[in-house]
Amino acid sequence: MTSESRRPLVGIPACRRQLDPHPFHVVGEKYVNAVVDGAGGLPLLIPPLGDRLALDELLERIDGVLLTGSPSNVEPHHYGGSADDSVPPHDPERDATTLPLIRAVIRHAVPLFAICRGYQEVNVAYGGTLLPRVHEVAGKLDHREDKSGVLEDQYAPAHEVHLTQGGLLERIAGTDRVMVNSLHSQGIGRLGDGLIAEAFAPDGLVEAFRVADATAFALAVQWHPEWKVTENPFSLALFGAFGEACRRQASRR
Repeated sequence: MTSESRRPLVGIPACRRQLDPHPFHVVGEKYVNAVVDGAGGLPLLIPPLGDRLALDELLERIDGVLLTGSPSNVEPHHYGGSADDSVPPHDPERDATTLPLIRAVIRHAVPLFAICRGYQEVNVAYGGTLLPRVHEVAGKLDHREDKSGVLEDQYAPAHEVHLTQGGLLERIAGTDRVMVNSLHSQGIGRLGDGLIAEAFAPDGLVEAFRVADATAFALAVQWHPEWKVTENPFSLALFGAFGEACRRQASRR
């Protein structure tokens, strides 16, 4: 197989979960499928080992990083929050892995695509803050899904987002407005330094951003484009753009 035809290797940081008496490292299947079917990549699960993970060595070997959503939330002490801002469950091992990984990814010019919790992690890594309960903030929508419904309804389009004029997302979408799903209770409070907003919800909440000084693809979204990625043209375009950036990275190695 030539370097041009070889699929790019995409790292996906895992969560740490307690299953029965033992801890496991897990990644949602829908994200793995989206890397394969949407980005055309070869997924590699990255264990949440914190400072035991050799970041520079890892990033010399992979061609992209996908930061996934998760039931867990970033611990508030990472963004200057108080104990009242704590919304369990938490995953300190994932925090200890992804927060330093994000800066290293940008430093190594490795393409980065971040979704939901991953979106919030990038904001925190760049000094931003989170709203622990968006639905309790005056003037904000309730961005949570109805967990009593079937998955098809939970992941159905929920609201429109306005894409920043001339931004990366507008170029990918070919329009300035798209419908997205919404399955999050937390959101961006203050946007981190060096991050540029790419999309806004009707209530003004930042729903997507890019890393300004990144020399490779570096995009983060609050919604879930990984859900049935091949059935949604905009989601497929997002993963396609990420996959193309990963292929360019692979070809440079």
